[in-house]
Amino acid sequence: MEKRRAVVSVIGKDQVGIIAGVTKILADHYINILDIRQTILQDFFTMMMVVDVTDIENLDGLQKQFDELGGAIGQQINIQREEIFQTMHRI
Repeated sequence: MEKRRAVVSVIGKDQVGIIAGVTKILADHYINILDIRQTILQDFFTMMMVVDVTDIENLDGLQKQFDELGGAIGQQINIQREEIFQTMHRI
């Protein structure tokens, strides 16, 4: 079976616990992180992850959890299938 991947993006003001919150949701769904990059630009935190969603049929439930977490910690958190992300960000 071919792996299906998704991109998780996180943007907001830097604070303690952002990575822990996002990775807990992924771990709760047994989603493996394939690649991760994060940086802090002045006071702003940005993170991109590529994750394996082969066993996840619908990302809506995950997005809802990310929306709830993002609202609680003041972050914009999105998950999109890799092919959709690439299409939307093609130059």
